Order: sequence, then structure tokens, then C-alpha cells
Amino acid sequence: MHIHFIAIGGSAMHNLAIALHKKGYQITGSDDEIFEPSKSRLEQQGLLPKQQGWQPELMTKDIDAIILGMHAHPDNPELKKAQELGLKIYSYPEYLYEQTKDKTRVVIGGSHGKTSITSMIMHVLKTNHIDFDYMVGAKLEGFETMVSLKENTKIAVFEGDEYLSSPIDRRPKFHLYHPHIALLSGVAWDHINVFPTFENYVEQFRIFADKIEKNGSLIYFEGDEILKEIADGSRTDIQKQAYQAHDSTVDDGVTYLNHGQRNIRLQVFGDHNLQNIAGAKLVCDQLGISDEQFYRAMISFKGADRRLEVLSENKSCTVFYDFAHSPSKLKATTAAVKKQFANRKLIAVMELHTYSSLKKDFLPQYKNCMDEADEAFVFFNPKTIEHKRLSPITKEEVAEAFGSKNLQVFTDPEALFEQLRAKAWSDKNLLIMTSGNFSGQDLKAFSKEIIGNPVRFQRKDNWLQHPDGMMS
Repeated sequence: MHIHFIAIGGSAMHNLAIALHKKGYQITGSDDEIFEPSKSRLEQQGLLPKQQGWQPELMTKDIDAIILGMHAHPDNPELKKAQELGLKIYSYPEYLYEQTKDKTRVVIGGSHGKTSITSMIMHVLKTNHIDFDYMVGAKLEGFETMVSLKENTKIAVFEGDEYLSSPIDRRPKFHLYHPHIALLSGVAWDHINVFPTFENYVEQFRIFADKIEKNGSLIYFEGDEILKEIADGSRTDIQKQAYQAHDSTVDDGVTYLNHGQRNIRLQVFGDHNLQNIAGAKLVCDQLGISDEQFYRAMISFKGADRRLEVLSENKSCTVFYDFAHSPSKLKATTAAVKKQFANRKLIAVMELHTYSSLKKDFLPQYKNCMDEADEAFVFFNPKTIEHKRLSPITKEEVAEAFGSKNLQVFTDPEALFEQLRAKAWSDKNLLIMTSGNFSGQDLKAFSKEIIGNPVRFQRKDNWLQHPDGMMS
């Protein structure tokens, strides 16, 4: 099979290219710009295009399929030539489905938590030596790539993104997977550039539920009223299961799952993760994973990359980094850190960086989402707004939208980080939330600078003892 990737340098695209290359396919591709880490990873596999730019002359009838990335435009010269030649053109999610048509497909959707739930399920399967196909939107420890497709696997686990499939296919990605087991974690308005109203956004999740395979199952978070409505209105030939947060206790900044007489120590925390674990458990039940297999695997789960990642820590301060940018994610992540470390003050810093977050009409959605923080800082770069061709916003408008009395707004990243450097960081935690980098700040270096000498802690045994003395 000869597969050509138009816009091979994208995060998802280059991972799929590598996965198919490892499967033995002939892979070619092109792009007008390729950044790290995509560039180095493609180069390692011998897949980096020899020259930058679009090359319509590469389009020939010996190509079996074109995979079109979102970075390309509808008038892309390679795309136009491929259409003239009548070549088969797939979107990224469309091709994932094509590769897994005969497998049990598990698809995790929702406005928040889908990466974490997907990674939990993947970690459990891998820990229990079960081979499977997968696609996830973050780098995970123990997984070389974010996509894997093999010949002899029977299960495929996909993160179900609701964003568009390709420049010429305006359907949300997760509409194309047709799951046998589907999970929805919650609905909170996002992608305002594509779904201009909340009602339009919610409709995409109803369509997703309608595309579950016959006699399949829908697992959903019971605390979300929208999801309850979607489940109640979904087809009668699918099984429906609701979940809530897993029962747990917190002791000295560590969260333990309560399971019968067992207390299982986690390396992640927060109500949202306890909800995610409960959802992942129901999926794993349907995949034939026993309780013992599930809980033993969860001990070593460290979380997905950029999800409450610890950048640096000492005995009295931890610096967390999180990919959170939408209102629901900000609120959940801020609340999680505050609850886990109730004896420490929380300084929360976020960057408005995405299209939705910088749109003036969307700003009111952030109302009170950082109220749990003792001090809150919001940064945005006016040049980013200009680049995205959005209407200008002011610091005053942002402050009014967030509505927190303890909040300051910055447009100068140097001024913001100088103010943070000047703080005494004993008995405080710092939570940095962004999908960007605060206009070029080295967040890891900054975290180590304010922490001083990080301390490595000796962790206790993960499994506590039964009352009868037997190890769990």
C-alpha cells in the first residue's frame, strides 16, 4: 500500500504516518512547514519530506490513498491534483475507521477528560499485556507513538475529538468511528469557531450517540444533565450505563481509591480524575478486564502528558502544568489542586490562547472558573488576537468576564513572570494552565527557578494491607 499524507507534519498526522510505516506501508508526505517534535520523529523513520512545500507532481495513479490533514486548505495544489486523478482521499478519522472496521472500537468523547480516560484504558490494557490499536491526543509514558495500527489486534481504543475531520469534510471526527463501546464524559461548549451556538454543539454529541453500532453501549457521566438527556433520547437497541466519581479518600495530599476493604494509592488526583477512573472502569469491564487487573494497573498510572504534570516540587511547593484552556477544564483543574492541598495557598495562572478563549462573545463563559484559587492571573497576547483575526479585547473586559476579585490580567509575559518570581513560594502551589507557552516562556526552567532544589520523595507501598494482614 502506498499512502500519501498531505500536511504530514501535524501532531496527529505524523503519528499516523509512523504507525502505517511500521505496519509495512509505503509512506510519502509533504507540508509547507514542519516543527518539532514532528520533524525529528519523521526524520528518524525516514519519512521527512526531502523538500518543504506542496508538490502536485507527487500525485500519481500508483498512490492507493491520500490522507488529508486539517493544516491543508481546500485549494491545496496536491489535493486538487489528487481529485483530478480520481485518487481515494480520506480524512484522518475516516482512515482510522477504515483500518479498524473488523475490530471492537472503543471511542471516548466529551468536552473534557477524553484524553485522560483514553490513556487510562490504554494503560490498563498494556499493563495486562493485551495488544490493541489506539489513537490518543497526548504522549503517554510507555507508548512510543500516539497512534498504533496492527494486523492481529481485536480492540481499537480512540480518543473521540469533536473537531472537524478535514478541510473538505466538515463532520466532527468522532462521527466517523461508529463505536461498539462509547463513553461521553461531559458537554461544555467549545470550538465556538465551528459550533456558533451551544445547541449546535450539543447536537454533535447526540449524533455521536446515534452512530453507536447496533447492540453497542453508551457509558456516560451521570452528573451531566445534557448527557442524561442524550442517553434517555438515544436508541433502545444500545445498553446505557451511568457513572459517578469513584469512591475515594485523601490522606496527606495523596488520593486512595476505596474498593471493598482495599485502599489503592493513586498518582493522580481530583474529582475529575475520580470520575474519569469510574468511566474507564466500566469500559474495561466490557472489555473483560477483572477488578484485580484494573486496580493493580491504576497504581502505576501517572496521567497523560500535560495533564496536571508536575514540573518541579519540594517539601512545601509543587508547580503543576496543565493543558486546560476551556472554562470547564479551568474550573475542574483549579478545584482539584486546591482540594488536594487544602493547607497550601494556590496561585493559578492561565493563558487565553485558543480561538474560542480569545473571542469577545465567548469570554463570559469563564465566569468564576478560577474562584478556587487564592490568587489568579490571566495572560493574553494582543498579537495572537490580531493573528487569529479576532476583535480586540481589553484587560478590563477579561477581568470583568472572569469576575474573580483576586484576579489580575496581563498582556506582557515578562511582567507577569517577574511578579511570580517575586513571591515567596513556601506553603504555596503554582498551577500553570495553557495550550500555548505564554509567548515563549520556558515553563520548566521557570518552575525550577522558583522551587530551588527539588526534593525526591520516598513513596510508601502502593497497596495498603487488609485488616487480616494480607497484602491487597
